[in-house]
Amino acid sequence: MKKLLLSVLFFGTALTGTAQVRPLKVSGRFLATDDNKPFFWLGDTAWLLFGKLNREEAERYLEDRRQKGFNVIQIMVLHTLGAKNAYGDSALVNKNVATPLVTGGADPGNAAAYDYWDHVDYVADRAAAKGLYLALVPVWGSNVKAGHVSPARAEVYTRFLTERYGKRPNIIWLNGGDIKGSDSLAVWQTIGRTLRQTDPHHLITFHPRGRTTSSEWFHTENWLDFNMFQSGHRTYEQDTTASERWHFGEDNWKFAEHDYSLKPAKPTIDGEPSYEQIPHGLHDPKQPRWQAADVRRYGYWSVFAGAFGYTYGHNSIMQMHRQTARQSSYGALDSWQQALNAEGARQMVYLKKLLESRSFFDRVPDQSLVANSGTRYAYLPACRGAAYALVYTYTGRTIEFNARKTGWKKLKAYWYSPKNGKQTTIGTFDAKPVLSFDPPGTPAPGNDWVLIVEKG
Repeated sequence: MKKLLLSVLFFGTALTGTAQVRPLKVSGRFLATDDNKPFFWLGDTAWLLFGKLNREEAERYLEDRRQKGFNVIQIMVLHTLGAKNAYGDSALVNKNVATPLVTGGADPGNAAAYDYWDHVDYVADRAAAKGLYLALVPVWGSNVKAGHVSPARAEVYTRFLTERYGKRPNIIWLNGGDIKGSDSLAVWQTIGRTLRQTDPHHLITFHPRGRTTSSEWFHTENWLDFNMFQSGHRTYEQDTTASERWHFGEDNWKFAEHDYSLKPAKPTIDGEPSYEQIPHGLHDPKQPRWQAADVRRYGYWSVFAGAFGYTYGHNSIMQMHRQTARQSSYGALDSWQQALNAEGARQMVYLKKLLESRSFFDRVPDQSLVANSGTRYAYLPACRGAAYALVYTYTGRTIEFNARKTGWKKLKAYWYSPKNGKQTTIGTFDAKPVLSFDPPGTPAPGNDWVLIVEKG
């Protein structure tokens, strides 16, 4: 195996090639780099990357995501306590998180001197070289819920992680892992508090179970920098469990709205919406599958409702599925290599570009701008900055815009396509009480558009 030059790292920036990664911080409802530049989180879930991809494959994946405009990659450090990487290296001694299996040296040409953690180092460094941040889940929630991780062992393991990765500027910590905070609460609190104590420089959140949000358990904890919710993979009709608190169906914007209302104010994000090409409800491959239009809808709905970014996911990418695999989870069809160019993955960057093209830190959700907000797929989320307003329609239905709410005498209007990022001029208008805007095309699910209104 060829040796690749690792980036030179020091806390503050990671420099190599053309990329520069700066540490992140909270800025009001948003994230920013430490030099106060806006940071729109456009994430991808590559949960099993450390275990499934070798160095060359990891390089291919990271470079593809860089080119497509992603800037955060969400990965499990330990999917299971018996985790091994593509080279057969185990992460732990005797499946004990308190005893990571570390060897001397990091020579990929010498199997005895290249271990699981060297491979994690390699991926982290190559990501930094490409301007990518890694949002790392220390240990997936199912292992903890099963009783295999005690608070004492969790503390030792967390200290190992922060000692090893605390000086890398491109790290974000995702405590939890598809689990309710109330399940094994003592362990999650131990990990969160130890992360904050031993690594005060990096952002920390909690990745919760589907149809829940981190704010339910940890909003006031000083180790939680921002909230994360998992809107999940079920349809309106499948979201019927009477015991659940969050009866939001597919309305992921309601999680953003909920977290936005809390005190103290903290940023929030949908860290796991429905994945492209995963079956409705997740588990039955015979069900219809979520498409590119659906992942676009979840993105614009949540961001316009106040989320600071968005995480995309694909069924094959999140598990790094191979066509040669004996079986796949959740009925994955394409290989991860084929899925790199999925329609939704190519389109996510247009959401990021739209938000970055306007003033950033002054954006707030504002439904008063819409006279016909609607429900379910007809919902029209709206947000605004000092000199612009944005309204999203998933179905291409008429938008009744309350122009007088802007306080502007004249305004300019445009259509923006979430499918290709093209902006077309509608015209200039006097600010009448209500202006009607009819999107191009025939109203139907997936004929989605953003109405851009600017001060004239």
